[in-house]
Amino acid sequence: MNLISALNSVNLDELIRVRGAVVRVVGVIVEAQGLALPVGAECTIVTRDGNRVIAEVVGFDEGRTHLLPEDGSEGIAPRDEVIHDGEIPCVAVSHHLLGRVVNARGVPIDGLGPIPIKDKVPINNVPVPALKRQKIRIPVHTGVRALDSILTVGVGQRLGIFSGSGVGKSTLLGMIARNTALPVRVIALVGERGREVREFIERDLGPEGLARSVVVVATGDEAAVMRLRAARVATSIAEWFRDRGEDVLLLVDSITRVALAQREVGLCAGEPPTTRGYTPSVFAMLPKLLERTGPGVDGSITAFYSVLVEGDDQHDPIGDSVRG
Repeated sequence: MNLISALNSVNLDELIRVRGAVVRVVGVIVEAQGLALPVGAECTIVTRDGNRVIAEVVGFDEGRTHLLPEDGSEGIAPRDEVIHDGEIPCVAVSHHLLGRVVNARGVPIDGLGPIPIKDKVPINNVPVPALKRQKIRIPVHTGVRALDSILTVGVGQRLGIFSGSGVGKSTLLGMIARNTALPVRVIALVGERGREVREFIERDLGPEGLARSVVVVATGDEAAVMRLRAARVATSIAEWFRDRGEDVLLLVDSITRVALAQREVGLCAGEPPTTRGYTPSVFAMLPKLLERTGPGVDGSITAFYSVLVEGDDQHDPIGDSVRG
């Protein structure tokens, strides 16, 4: 009987944890030994003062795993413990997300308290199979007369807004988010200045638009993995609503800064720069992210991506990749 009680008291979560130790820090990359984990896995680095730093596996080489911390490498020392609990990167979702502002981990940052959780969904989903997608048949009312009259948008369509800086891309996205007829809006603000985030929410989106929106924020001062994660989290939230039969509007401002974040991650992982300094992983990531939107089996995701073209060059690498 004592043996059975002892077995029941064993914490199985502790048994499946993978543990390693920090051996080197080079810039923002943390190298650890003792981990046999795939790229994209999440780990926790426990520092000597008890802080827990979330890090993502971005590569490995000769028995060492390369980690990119979400909050930088400050405070991380040799032999700090690295733990992986076996979970895949997920975000908590529910209908209570509507009207809230969250960070790239899905944690509320609007001071309105915790969000009740219904499900957890992976942030690296696969697109809906091509032959299971609905056809684009129904026009969507964006509330912007120039678009509705001249450039009609279909439910489930993907569009890019291409321009240089400072010409009103964010203002246009705010008009669409505030006035569209689609019932659910998910907005990703990636790489924006902190001041611009508040201005967009209070001025461009407004209380009425925010009430039907989920806003995911990763400002320009946050680590590249957080900026990259924000776009994935926003897409996963939109997918969760779509899979429940909702027609969702997804706005990403901007997909160029998502690409820049992926470039930073790739360079840190040792990828060679190619076209205009962009790494190969940038051009592999973009179609995987963009193809997750569009019409689904029941609902749909109508997506607008702002594209900051380099030097007003409409044929810069990111613009060409998104347009293609």
